[in-house]
Amino acid sequence: MPQRRAITGRSQEPRARFAEELRLLRHGRGVSLRGVAEAVGWDASQFGKMENGHTLGGPEIVEALDQYYGTGGMLLTLWELAVADPTQFREQYRRYMILEAEATSLWHYAVSAPPGLLQTAGYAREALAVGWLTGPELEQQVEARLGRRQLLEGEAPPPFRVILSEAVLRTSLRDAAAWREQLAHLAEMAERANITLQVLPFNAGPHGLMNTAVMFLRLPNGRAVAYSENDLRGELVEENGSVELLQRRYDAMRDLALPPAESREFILRTLEEAPCEPSI
Repeated sequence: MPQRRAITGRSQEPRARFAEELRLLRHGRGVSLRGVAEAVGWDASQFGKMENGHTLGGPEIVEALDQYYGTGGMLLTLWELAVADPTQFREQYRRYMILEAEATSLWHYAVSAPPGLLQTAGYAREALAVGWLTGPELEQQVEARLGRRQLLEGEAPPPFRVILSEAVLRTSLRDAAAWREQLAHLAEMAERANITLQVLPFNAGPHGLMNTAVMFLRLPNGRAVAYSENDLRGELVEENGSVELLQRRYDAMRDLALPPAESREFILRTLEEAPCEPSI
């Protein structure tokens, strides 16, 4: 689909507009990528990737550029819009991402992988690479997934309840250091006031969502929707009866899960048992 153009002739797609503004600002200043890098303090290749749209960078680097160009927070605003832009996700996930960004509360059950909202960069990269993503597309999708974590931060983040099947904590990454980082991140997130994390141990037995990862979103109008996913497909569930059925199964399963404090201890024990990188 061609990018929309406004009167200015500049892109109206958030990610493309951010990259475009970076290029225009640098050209207007008459400096090279190396010159920006020397003034701001990051590697020139990072700025090149940002100007080409291959990466958005992080808030720290964007704030530094805002200060360097004297744009008064404009670049950070464009960056926030680009991070939240649903078009950066694969088409089948875009409507869900729009609803997720609007949600006033969220509940998740994870069958075998941590929720995207709680994944580290190392986990996201290895998990997405299994789906045959490589190169710039892989890096863009990793960045898009990490950008979703902004939803749980800020002054008034929505409450997020997540139940992890024990399988999530037993299905380790090939990269031992990245796996330990992911486990530590889960333990850290479990301490946040807006996040309630529980572990469903194997010995809890069968339950109604054994093979289905599901996310529930409470929307501003009070309506709840669900997104269910397995290895083959994902489905946005909006019909009230179906959402209620999934919710009842979730509630029954939650009664089987460990309390939050015990769940965090479970994660920390798993972290202690996880192999470390061999010393050289």
